[in-house]
Amino acid sequence: MIQTLLKSVRQYKKDSILTPVYVSLEVALECLLPLVMAELIDRMTGEALGPIMRLGVALVIMAMFSLMFGFLAGKTAAVASCGFARNLRQELFFKIQDFSFADIDHFSTSSLVTRMTTDGSSDGRQDGLCDRAPAVYCPEQ
Repeated sequence: MIQTLLKSVRQYKKDSILTPVYVSLEVALECLLPLVMAELIDRMTGEALGPIMRLGVALVIMAMFSLMFGFLAGKTAAVASCGFARNLRQELFFKIQDFSFADIDHFSTSSLVTRMTTDGSSDGRQDGLCDRAPAVYCPEQ
């Protein structure tokens, strides 16, 4: 079943592979931010401003990179999942075109249309979630 669905990824493999990488980088930076903040607080002795400035700049840079990786993860996940859904609907359409008249009589037209639209879209959304899931990232609802 999974092998059949993975055939629909085709030209969106790059985005499907990059999404978990970007999410992992985003999560890694998000986990490092509190550690750098703790180090910044530990160095606040009132004697020297240099280490505090360096850690402050490092925090800002890490936050910007985390934001960038989050943006890229969302973008690549959206491209991959929408492309996957598009390819899946196209394959379903070509499969339905191969049906005989007896097969079409067995399945109602409305059922076939529902399968092509609703199932294709929900599978696309599921693909987007699976791309982002390896880093145990829970999107807001």
